[in-house]
Amino acid sequence: MKKKTLYRCSGCGFESIKWLGKCPTCNSWNTLEEVVVELKSMQTRVRQASKKPIKKLLDVVSNKSDRIVTGINEFDRVMGGGIVKDSISIITARPGAGKSTLLLQISDAIAQKGYKVIYASGEESDSQIKNRADRILDKIHENIWVVQETSLDNVLDAVEEVDPDMLIVDSIQTFTMEASLPARAGSPTQTMECANALLQIAKTEKRPRAVIVVGQMTKNDELAGLRALEHLVDTVLIIEDDNDEELRVLVSSKNRFGSIENGFFQMCEKGVLSIDNPSEFFMTKREEGEIVSGSALTVIKEGTRAIITEIESLVSKSFTPYPTRIGETLGKDKLNTLISILEQRGGINLYDKNVIIKTTGGIKIREQGINLAVIMSIVSSVKQQGIESNIAFIADVGLTGELKKVPSLESRVKELERMGFKKVYVPKDSFIRESSFKKIQVIELKTLMNVISHVYNH
Repeated sequence: MKKKTLYRCSGCGFESIKWLGKCPTCNSWNTLEEVVVELKSMQTRVRQASKKPIKKLLDVVSNKSDRIVTGINEFDRVMGGGIVKDSISIITARPGAGKSTLLLQISDAIAQKGYKVIYASGEESDSQIKNRADRILDKIHENIWVVQETSLDNVLDAVEEVDPDMLIVDSIQTFTMEASLPARAGSPTQTMECANALLQIAKTEKRPRAVIVVGQMTKNDELAGLRALEHLVDTVLIIEDDNDEELRVLVSSKNRFGSIENGFFQMCEKGVLSIDNPSEFFMTKREEGEIVSGSALTVIKEGTRAIITEIESLVSKSFTPYPTRIGETLGKDKLNTLISILEQRGGINLYDKNVIIKTTGGIKIREQGINLAVIMSIVSSVKQQGIESNIAFIADVGLTGELKKVPSLESRVKELERMGFKKVYVPKDSFIRESSFKKIQVIELKTLMNVISHVYNH
């Protein structure tokens, strides 16, 4: 038999494939001693699924509705209605974005529904996980088990012992399998062997389990490791964040069980809170009749959902030859383009003005349908005349100053009507069925100058 070298703690028996100064389990210093052990053959460790008979596709039973609904609305939405019971998902984010916190909240949510969860961590000790749970959970449920381990073989043994409905592995780059030693943790060999073993755990026909894996993120904000890891899993989730903002966006870049959706969360002391009504979160609440200059409202599309978003602008006198152009949630090149359109096609000079643009709530803008709202917020700031808070703008603006159509216009207008808006400006000939809307006036105009004149009665 092959042999390998391990480091074993003389105090508690913890084993590691490399020497550590401090034992992560009992916190003792200089207690890890080198030992030589025999390596079991691969056949004794690989858990093989029983051979499945061939079936006609017509005879296969679909399990679309077989999901675990967590009750965390934004997470369930991104997952397509809940976690599929025989699925494997991977979630990644920058350090401190809240992925471990979110997973602990998910564990608690499904534990309260009677499901058993194992939370296996190769990065944090069980006491660290317990401290986080004490901070964000009202009460720790008895259906949650914690495994502080870097050997996936031992985690799989714990799965056989507890028989959980969900397994969380945080993070896969810290785990190893005995059959793949001496390859180090995080290497392509170890990562893919661990991922394939977890796939077998999830896809067992007699005992399906949901598996969620944490993947580390590179400095380029991409999932670390081989692209094959993304192909292997059913769902790929990314938490986007700005370090100085509370907003967290859960982005689904792949989902075999639903459409590609985004979920919105707010980071606070009690964890990651689901923003169940984003349209309220991304605009400022004002009293009826209260009008503020430099604000314009629009509707963006995030996945299949329409969300009302407030664009804020500040225009001030510049005392330097080169005015400042800042777009906190908008690309600088795009902002300069819109300013040029406004100057040339809207008749408003900004050559000696600083222009700053941001969105309420810090949501990043990725589409063209907000361009008219951006320009109108600048116009409002220049004129120091506010726009009524029940008016919205949905259109792209071309270099000619003409309004351009945007996709899913009707669903955007429906969201405005749901939220009590009275008017919306859209491009001419948008082919929108005005008869579908009883409580909102749809105003179709051809050019930017037409919109400015109509809003300010010129």
